Amino acid sequence: MVATISQWVAGARLRTLPIVIAPVIIGTAAAVDTTGKLAWFEALLALVVGLLLQVGVNYSNDYSDGIRGTDDVRVGPLRLTASGLAKPTTVRNAAFACFGLAGLVGAFLVIYTSAWPLLLVGVAAIFAAWGYTGGKNPYGYRGLGEVFVFIFFGLVATLGTTYTQAHLLTLPAYLGAVGTGLIATALLMANNIRDIPTDKEVGKMTLAVQLGDPAARISYVMMLAVALVLPLLLVATHPWMWLVLLTVLLCLVPSWIVLRNHEPGALIPVLKQTGIINLAYAALFAVGIAMGLALG
Repeated sequence: MVATISQWVAGARLRTLPIVIAPVIIGTAAAVDTTGKLAWFEALLALVVGLLLQVGVNYSNDYSDGIRGTDDVRVGPLRLTASGLAKPTTVRNAAFACFGLAGLVGAFLVIYTSAWPLLLVGVAAIFAAWGYTGGKNPYGYRGLGEVFVFIFFGLVATLGTTYTQAHLLTLPAYLGAVGTGLIATALLMANNIRDIPTDKEVGKMTLAVQLGDPAARISYVMMLAVALVLPLLLVATHPWMWLVLLTVLLCLVPSWIVLRNHEPGALIPVLKQTGIINLAYAALFAVGIAMGLALG
């Protein structure tokens, strides 16, 4: 059986891509706040790197969980390996291709911007992307997945974007990095809450499994809440940053579902909703900075 293009697209898990788009938006906004100009080409390169890494991570997880049997019984989107739609080696090679392309584009971005410290960071990001569920001792099976998502899809992605454009890291960049990182982590937590029963059976000890169902659900809401509060620390110097609070309207429904709905499959739409929250958060963060620059 050969997977179709639409099935490969489904396997790429496009609903997870906002977690790499959001930090580029926030990182670029923080750079504009410093330099007063938009470095669109650098921002585009950073976005391409992030998208390739995330798709690579998704194919890597598909391959690694598939060959371990983790996805044999699950509730959720299509998995290429577990479903038998694609050979495991083909899925693995697709992941490696994405990582390789991300490395090439990332290297060009570093050379183009002379952001040399990011070379080592980029190499670490690729190893972390594979090591989530790949290799003999994947850290995603030991409850460290959320930690690495926060670091690489929050701090590294945001601050790296800012640094390649401004070569300077400021408080808005740091706070924005923590905020978007928490939302990305909340997305992974929602995914892992859904998979607690099946992950337990195969020994995949995610943070959700270790916390237990009730505490994991509360942690999802707390991550969103802290992310929303952080930009308020900038209001004294960036008075329009309060606009980020509008994101709370998007948080109400998914938070209610996570806390109250325990039906199988109930958390599937929460993944997309959390991705939308991250994009809205990033957009409003950028608008808050732009309004401050425009109106003084």
